Amino acid sequence: MKYSNRLQKESSPYLQQHAHNPVDWYPWGQEALDKAKAENKMILLSIGYSTCHWCHVMEKESFEDPRVGEFMNQHFVSIKVDREERPDLDHIYMEAVQLVTGGQGGWPLNCFLLPNGRPFFGGTYFPPRRMQNRNSWMEVLGNLSKVWQEQPQTIIDQADKLYNFLQKGEDKMTEGIDFGQNGDSPFKTSDWNYCLDQLADNFDEQAGGFGHSPKFPSVMSLRYLLNSYYHEKDQKSMQQLQFSLDAMIYGGIYDLLGGGFARYTVDRYWKIPHFEKMLYDNALLIGLLADTYKLTQKPVYAQTIAECWNWLQSEMQSPEGTYYSALDADSEGEEGKFYVWNWEKLQNALANWPQPWKQIFLDFYDASPAGNWEGKIILRRPQSLAGFAQSRKLDPKELQQELDKIKAHLLDIRAQRIRPGRDEKIILSWNALLATALLKAYQAIRLPEYKKAAFGILEQIEKRLQNEKGQLLHSYAGQKIAPQLAFSDDYAFLIEAQLLAYEISFEEKHLQQADHLMQACITDYSAEAGLFYYSSAQQTDILYRKKDLYDSATPSGNSSLMHNLEQLGILLDKAEYRERAAQMAAAMRKSIRKYPQSFGRWANFLFKILYPTKEVAIVGPEFANWAAEMQSQFAPNLIYAATPKQSSLPLLLGREQTDGKSKIFICENYACQLPVDSVAEAWTKIKNK
Repeated sequence: MKYSNRLQKESSPYLQQHAHNPVDWYPWGQEALDKAKAENKMILLSIGYSTCHWCHVMEKESFEDPRVGEFMNQHFVSIKVDREERPDLDHIYMEAVQLVTGGQGGWPLNCFLLPNGRPFFGGTYFPPRRMQNRNSWMEVLGNLSKVWQEQPQTIIDQADKLYNFLQKGEDKMTEGIDFGQNGDSPFKTSDWNYCLDQLADNFDEQAGGFGHSPKFPSVMSLRYLLNSYYHEKDQKSMQQLQFSLDAMIYGGIYDLLGGGFARYTVDRYWKIPHFEKMLYDNALLIGLLADTYKLTQKPVYAQTIAECWNWLQSEMQSPEGTYYSALDADSEGEEGKFYVWNWEKLQNALANWPQPWKQIFLDFYDASPAGNWEGKIILRRPQSLAGFAQSRKLDPKELQQELDKIKAHLLDIRAQRIRPGRDEKIILSWNALLATALLKAYQAIRLPEYKKAAFGILEQIEKRLQNEKGQLLHSYAGQKIAPQLAFSDDYAFLIEAQLLAYEISFEEKHLQQADHLMQACITDYSAEAGLFYYSSAQQTDILYRKKDLYDSATPSGNSSLMHNLEQLGILLDKAEYRERAAQMAAAMRKSIRKYPQSFGRWANFLFKILYPTKEVAIVGPEFANWAAEMQSQFAPNLIYAATPKQSSLPLLLGREQTDGKSKIFICENYACQLPVDSVAEAWTKIKNK
């Protein structure tokens, strides 16, 4: 029997996956909420995303079972939400479940609500039969429906108590705001040292990265190491950064054939990935690799960026030049099947390949008959190419060429397999992150295609992700643009991309657009202490407006807006922007010091406070070339403005080009030194000041 429910009308790939379950799923909306109130039924809110492995498992085990569907339809109003379409709902109800479970969270997220939307119980994956002290899904449903029928006030009291905790939770992170004395910054050099010590305590000296397993890239914390090296010449920070990046690039978390990083590894040593690939992870890692390459000129970082870019173009690019959100971990119902090899198939694929290169390839990529994961082979590199070449007395250049030939051959064979599912949502924030990453890559490597793609993304966002009122929208899929208003991180990441677009093109429209977006964000998203709510003031279908404070897999909207306010304040000479950025940092000081890994981008703002920003104003016919030359070096405390002749921008005002020669002004707080006539002289002034 084929079932259909209201999800068949939705554009989300995740909701479409559940459109023919026997469960009478509703999308989040007034119809479902009104039904729950009218029939006095509890709401089951089930949140996931299309590439979530355990979401697929629970669907197959429970949501496709007619018996389960019948019980859910009788006792609950069941609502399915794509967390990538409605991250606001995911944030609210994830925190509720974590309070109920003592900190455990993840997806699928199954949260039970009163008819008024207040949560009272929840969890993540529930099995079809009781196992490992975890109740079965039907036991959970049966127990809750029994209590609701016999003791509803017990559930109502629990929901009210939980709701009060939720509303007070964020206040604890911003309590005790310290604005310093006489307007001075409350931050001191000791804060930088304290955060670095905290990160060092959690750094994995054996495998790189932070923590043990599962192991996530933790890009914001790695960027803290990069900034620590740049500003303090802390050699240990640079060693830890490169050790971590190399371990990821050589490990199973990186697709050594096709390019692209998986979301995390289930082990400590980056060997065994959870095979889904997310756009945001790859964007953040490309940006970090680009900035690290500026300092190290390490070829493997430029190579990895190029491989990731090839993967993005071949597997993630939409026809209009934006980028899809994710690739599934599963294909043919099996996790990792598309990516792994067994010994027999690998031998067959290389049957006609000449020795000794066949064996060299197998040794280099850790391939053996026994396999390295459940009898299968995940291609990974136990050592660097240079180290391997030296140990085998091979020419590194020749080795690279031969390995690349075999990789291309295996990639062609792999392409014939059934591919993992692809979530073809276009999410504004993630595309903006990618635009920023590609612009960073362009600065570091100077490949014009990176720049072209980044500007193409920005053009498509402006074209497709605004409503008739000029408000930003969060996402679209296919030709259907979801009406969901953008969230504060959508604004934050787009402002960041526009600011970098200005510093590369020096077209002032990008700066004007960034300021326009910031004004819109201030109008619709402002909260207390200079902070921002995650949802617009016009969003009325949520339990309460939550502030996005944690830097998790992606930076928070608040920490990113803080950085943007500081940069815009300097470029446009808007003191109120810089004051608000300082207010935001002060509000979070205690949380930054205590949990720098959870507030990684907040922590990186310390460097802007402790090491004053310098303004670089370039005027004259060489403005573009000189700016590009300077930007190819990593210098995070520099802000650029440039023009061929004259401009009304505060940093350029009064510095008109009059004699046909180009000049560079190095300024701090709008006080400038005498201009210089070359990039080399500019760097001398910057480094000596």
